Amino acid sequence: MSRIADLNQEDFRALRDKVHGDYEAFRARGLKLDMTRGKPSPEQLDLSNGLLAFPGNRDHSTEAGEDARNYGGLQGLPEARALFAPMLGAPAERIAVGDNSSLAIMHDCLVWALLKGVPGSPAPWAQGPAPAFLCPVPGYDRHFALCEEFGIRMIPVPMTGQGPDMDAVEALVADPTVKGMWCVPKYSNPSGEVYSDEVVRRLAAMKAGAPDFRLFWDNAYAVHHLTERRRAIADILDLCEKAGHADRAFVFASTSKVTFAGGGLAFFASSPANLRWYLARAGKRTIGPDKLNQLRHVRFLKDEAGLLRHMDAHRALLAPKFEAVISALETRLAGTGAAEWTRPEGGYFISLDATAGTARRIVALAREAGLALTPAGATWPHGRDPDDRNLRLAPTYPPLADVRVASEGIAICILLAALEKRSA
Repeated sequence: MSRIADLNQEDFRALRDKVHGDYEAFRARGLKLDMTRGKPSPEQLDLSNGLLAFPGNRDHSTEAGEDARNYGGLQGLPEARALFAPMLGAPAERIAVGDNSSLAIMHDCLVWALLKGVPGSPAPWAQGPAPAFLCPVPGYDRHFALCEEFGIRMIPVPMTGQGPDMDAVEALVADPTVKGMWCVPKYSNPSGEVYSDEVVRRLAAMKAGAPDFRLFWDNAYAVHHLTERRRAIADILDLCEKAGHADRAFVFASTSKVTFAGGGLAFFASSPANLRWYLARAGKRTIGPDKLNQLRHVRFLKDEAGLLRHMDAHRALLAPKFEAVISALETRLAGTGAAEWTRPEGGYFISLDATAGTARRIVALAREAGLALTPAGATWPHGRDPDDRNLRLAPTYPPLADVRVASEGIAICILLAALEKRSA
């Protein structure tokens, strides 16, 4: 198909009329489809139903012979930490296992930093000048919501396809009020990109103006591959230590999209000093995590090979849904100039850049046609995309047949909005 910008008036009007007719026909179907959030589907959750059989009625003992039903074990079971150590890229002794939500651990770390400071802090973050975080964009709306909740200034940094723009990061981080940076280093939310070794090295080695600067390293999609190629990233903890910034990285992960989204395990990994800091704070809010759930995960997944086999089963369910979205976009939009989109090798999202100034219109058109999409602007701090063009598509939850139908409708809405923009 020809680029919209290159069409003569006659061809443009003909295409606009055709696409408008396609949209009205789609809307007349009266569909109700939801593509708003990256949740595991019921079929994915079913993969972990075996967890419910563990640990059984009698055997509640850990490998050390302790009763997992009782209090204690603030850092988590050694066997659970060993099982997930490869996923986190950290030795088991530098990992703490929490309950189901890594977002909750990020929240706690942020609050504790504000109220107590972190190792190396001259004062609690809340007692100095208003702190700021660097926020790669497009990015994760829940990260931005945490900053907004606590009045932390957010500074957008563009992504490059290999991770954040490091020239911009290194310039901005020289400001001592910049206390942290959000990072989703593998299969980023929503762009799907993987941080290159060079980007990770520069993040570890860069000179920061704040002596207590922290990378909030949210490795949420560490094992969430969509192809047979299992992408790897450089070891941030090792690189920080070698660069003389051993305490720089707080590493977070969870099994929320591995086993049960509401009943998994969350993890914190970092330097020995940061781990001591974390456990000292956590010990005031809990006597210990759910060790029975940790025991269930160990007995269900068994070892790293078992974890990878389990994730291959997830991939078999997810990859066709991503292919369905990309196929619809290519069929309707390739060559038109109406949009560009990612082809992720992992993670939970497809990031799409539509014609500037049309993202909100696309979401409105989709809503009128029975398609619920993530709000335009969600991938930017405060929900304000300055170009009104980025959309995050989440194909994981609906059945494959629904994803195919929804993808067709989304592509029609994107094309119609682009044609309307030229007419304006």
